[in-house]
Amino acid sequence: MRVQLIANPVAGRDAVAVIEQARQYLEAQGVEVCLALTCGRGDAERFAAQGADGGFDRLVVAGGDGTVNEVVNGMTEGSPPLAVLPVGTTNVLALEAGLPWRIDQACAVAVHGTPLSIHLGLADDRRFVLMAGVGFDAAVVRDVDLRLKRRLGKGAYLLSAWRHWRRLQTTPVRIVDDAGQDYRAYGAIVSNARCYGGRFTLTPEASLTADCLDVCLIVRPGRQALLMAGVALLTGRALPPPWGVHLRGRRFTASGDRVPVQIDGDVAGELPRTFAMNPFAIRLMLPGR
Repeated sequence: MRVQLIANPVAGRDAVAVIEQARQYLEAQGVEVCLALTCGRGDAERFAAQGADGGFDRLVVAGGDGTVNEVVNGMTEGSPPLAVLPVGTTNVLALEAGLPWRIDQACAVAVHGTPLSIHLGLADDRRFVLMAGVGFDAAVVRDVDLRLKRRLGKGAYLLSAWRHWRRLQTTPVRIVDDAGQDYRAYGAIVSNARCYGGRFTLTPEASLTADCLDVCLIVRPGRQALLMAGVALLTGRALPPPWGVHLRGRRFTASGDRVPVQIDGDVAGELPRTFAMNPFAIRLMLPGR
């Protein structure tokens, strides 16, 4: 077996050691490893694109959700199956897919697991695996202090959320679904998966294997609506009326005045955006079943 190992050496304090451990484990299993270390934004996408027709049996990524996002944006319809080794501040895809966190076990899944076809979302022409956020959560991601993130991990996001909560400004967003129905909201989570920010969820019916997107709209302005969204997130239930509206479909357009957007936990500019399904599925290695 021949694999391309795309690895982010700064995705966590022990990333370099974990990457080396993964390489040694794979080679001990008789796997030929082509290691590609990222140095900056865009490297993982470029490596994945170059490896799409490189004769690899697996595309293995060691990093967080941001690195995985770059890799899937470099994949083509003919790319080999993707395997994920969870490294970094968090890896929501690993939680969503039930992947092991021990690096030797994750490598075993990469080699001996079962490939499953999963669908991807699109924000304009940018793919996402998990979700896109519009409004409050995107502003939180945008304004996270990266130095604090390296020190505190998820705590840096909580501090950013608290700052935005204190000076909350809500801007209306217009959402149009694929049936032409028009909605007014003050935030949105466009989900391709159940998990959000960890083991939490606002879209309990979403699935990587469904060829559609699940959307949670916050349809009331203000702190109380965000508080209710937080309660729904912690309890794993859908945000109830009159605070939330839930949609399901293959295409949504969103517009708003300078409203920020995040994709898979990384900053992705501002509205307008069109959210839709990627035209082809990819294969993800899962524990054997």
